[in-house]
Amino acid sequence: MRILGYLGRANVVLDIPEDQAADPGRIEAALLADKAITHVAQVHCETGTGILNPLPEIATVVAAQGRRLIVDAMSSFGAIPIDVQAMPMDALVAASGKCLEGVPGMGFVIARRNALEAAGKQCHSLAMDLHDQWLYMQKTGQWRFTPPTHVVAALRAAIDQYQADGGQPARLARYAENCATLVSGMRRLGFATFLDDAVQAPIIITFHAPDDPAYDFPEFYRHVREKGFVLYPGKLTTVDTFRVGCIGAIRPDAMRRAVGAIEEALRGMGVQNFAPA
Repeated sequence: MRILGYLGRANVVLDIPEDQAADPGRIEAALLADKAITHVAQVHCETGTGILNPLPEIATVVAAQGRRLIVDAMSSFGAIPIDVQAMPMDALVAASGKCLEGVPGMGFVIARRNALEAAGKQCHSLAMDLHDQWLYMQKTGQWRFTPPTHVVAALRAAIDQYQADGGQPARLARYAENCATLVSGMRRLGFATFLDDAVQAPIIITFHAPDDPAYDFPEFYRHVREKGFVLYPGKLTTVDTFRVGCIGAIRPDAMRRAVGAIEEALRGMGVQNFAPA
């Protein structure tokens, strides 16, 4: 929404509770109520909580109403199945890091050719003009501006490794095992996940903070970091949380060590109750 404001693009925000996945029915109702809406922008996996949104159902609803869908798959591409040929969408946006396990620094878009061809002279940014970049690359085989060659080379190596490891099914299986190991270990300690298992993606897990007077996140973060693990602070507006990622070149043994580091850090702080309020 903030980006659209800078670009001067009219937009409608559909507010959804932080612990609930996007509802295709509500999206359909919003499209029926406002014929001026032309495009729907949908995040596939929302890393603020770890929710996996029902993308196939959302794509079907948007297409049935004659609107266009743009998918943010930054945190899901490469692990969660997305059939861009069968699923009605105009474009999918992802990047070199996250589930592809390359280094961050390069974004890319998978777009339907007719949608890209229709996008000429529509962009408000020279740097982000995909149509212009596409035309230039078709003509010259090059980026318009100096590319991050080290990031491209790293992504090539990451994709080679991705394919050698078994591709998307193997990547998803490893992340799912990481997630299950983490969640079961944390629940044994008394922690509660913020999300219901039915909407949890195996990408990043949000945990309720302990309801204990000795708990302090900055101190907790420091102690866990000293033990070799870096936590994500919570991003929610309604409750106190912290997050732990399940992706990257790690396996379940790393998740078990992370659970041990979390327990040791909190007990060292004098935290006795790991459960939320």
